[in-house]
Amino acid sequence: MDESTSKEKILKEIRLGLMTKIENPYNISNTEIAVMQPLDESIDLQFARELSALGGKFIFCENENDLTDILKMLIKDENIAPIFCKNSELQSHLSDAGIEYLSADEDLQNCKSGLTECEFLIARFGSVLMSSALSSGRKLYSYPELHLVVAYASQLVPEISDAIIGMRERYNGALPSMLTVVTGPSRTADIEKTLVLGAHGPKELVVFFIDDLME
Repeated sequence: MDESTSKEKILKEIRLGLMTKIENPYNISNTEIAVMQPLDESIDLQFARELSALGGKFIFCENENDLTDILKMLIKDENIAPIFCKNSELQSHLSDAGIEYLSADEDLQNCKSGLTECEFLIARFGSVLMSSALSSGRKLYSYPELHLVVAYASQLVPEISDAIIGMRERYNGALPSMLTVVTGPSRTADIEKTLVLGAHGPKELVVFFIDDLME
């Protein structure tokens, strides 16, 4: 006859483990050593390469006029209208270019694409950092099937840690209630291990990169 049940055997092993002192073989560590390998190319090229590898689109723009010219072409050739936009500065550029947009919350469900600003671009992963403090709020980068991001070279940083440091400086230590790292189009493989785009958000991610550091 067994002197104990399976449960009691497991509890006995746990008690023995807790009573046995084992020296930590990793008690000497250097937290100053970088975990990631250094980037092997410029951060703008790294961002473009990583974004493209994830299925996103990188579009270089010399300035805002170049941006609106490309938007006009996309509206004509790829049928991305209607565009939803909440940012007042972007709205001004759209209006100057004669591009129609919607901005009332009740119109969001009828929009195919959402045009937003962002907080930072993260070169290491080709990611876009969004926050609840942006004029787009929490819906605009998750509801429309096409997410259009307007970003500037001055917003590009190498690592996530650099973006967080920048956020703390930008908001004087009081971070927004939500930070979201957008890495490529929304995707899932939960159903029968089949990759599905747009399951929980936009099917496409397009980053319009404006070089505001050019002399």
